[in-house]
Amino acid sequence: MTSQPLPEHPDFLWRNPEPRPSYDVVIVGAGGHGLATAYYLARNHGITNVAVLEKGWLAGGNMARNTTIIRSNYLWDESAAIYEHALKLWEGLPDELDYDFLFSQRGVLNLAHTLQDVREGVRRVGANRLNGVDAQWLTPDEVAEVCPILNVSPRTRYPVLGATFQPRAGIAKHDHVAWALARRADAMGVDLIQGCEVTGFVKDGDRVVGVETSRGRIRAGRVGLAAAGHSSVLAELAGFRLPVQSHPLQALVSELHEPVHPTVVMSNHVHVYVSQAHKGELVLGAGVDSYNGYGQRGSFHVIEQQMAAAVELFPVFARAHVLRTWGGIVDVTPDASPVIGTTPVENLYVNCGWGTGGFKATPAAGWTFAHTIATGEPHPLNAPFALERFATGALIDEHGAAAVAH
Repeated sequence: MTSQPLPEHPDFLWRNPEPRPSYDVVIVGAGGHGLATAYYLARNHGITNVAVLEKGWLAGGNMARNTTIIRSNYLWDESAAIYEHALKLWEGLPDELDYDFLFSQRGVLNLAHTLQDVREGVRRVGANRLNGVDAQWLTPDEVAEVCPILNVSPRTRYPVLGATFQPRAGIAKHDHVAWALARRADAMGVDLIQGCEVTGFVKDGDRVVGVETSRGRIRAGRVGLAAAGHSSVLAELAGFRLPVQSHPLQALVSELHEPVHPTVVMSNHVHVYVSQAHKGELVLGAGVDSYNGYGQRGSFHVIEQQMAAAVELFPVFARAHVLRTWGGIVDVTPDASPVIGTTPVENLYVNCGWGTGGFKATPAAGWTFAHTIATGEPHPLNAPFALERFATGALIDEHGAAAVAH
């Protein structure tokens, strides 16, 4: 594909237009998934009369509040397929978008601390290989070769008994990803409208024909919801319910350090996951807070527990200082897998329920959601993730491979 010429406004990356009275497609949510959907609507389907509405600022929600990990080593066939498609897209996106968003394929280790962890890890490696996903099972000594600063001593409280390893996995700079997608979508004619909150839906019978916003009514041929933790709130406004719960998920970073951490380490048992960003700060995450809520902050005990786990796994970090903490709002389904597809309301589509896997799925979520909106039919990759599975029982239970306690 030939890249579209970039806009001639060197002082900023995209326009800040006023909303027009109507669009062919309105996307609600200018995070990674909303921006990727708009980009692929234009790139793959030639639909450029598109508005992406954001109640705050572009990529100011979960896109700016995650730990930037990218991997595809999920257990079930359906999950492995869509996440592997995402990883393959990630590998080409810097060149395609003409933007260096610091995609670094440094690998991801998922540690095993119990015999059950070992059994689950070996099973997942086998499943990954059958699905064409790069995966290895490593012994403790091999884990130490990949990450020499990790404590693999058998005398720790939860000894490392082994780990799965995906060499092609890694991290990317989240805000740069959003800017790259926004710049390219804008160049194709998509309107990115910030400070525009959706407050209701305009209906003609059982069809959505537009949205009510804080900046007036906007007519739309089709509407796609990509609002992560607030998806259930929007669904209620549209007259149906989603099987999702929203939880705070918090993370923290240290002050800057020299490069010492060569990969990404995740432990679902202790529970912490740790990487080192390009500037040098350590990025640490943990499990979701158990309560439901929409606050972009979390509880102190989660921070305390994840730091204790990190220090045990990485004694070298004992003297590191916390620079800041933050929280995102994750939307979790009963089977820890997303919902991408149609809704009970005609012309209204939803992409939600990614839990803690939203960032890594960004390009594939946009690719498949754009296909569904453009054609009215699911892409083969997102067909298994239809809302109807919660009625039929065809669940895709990824609680184990999600690597975060949901």
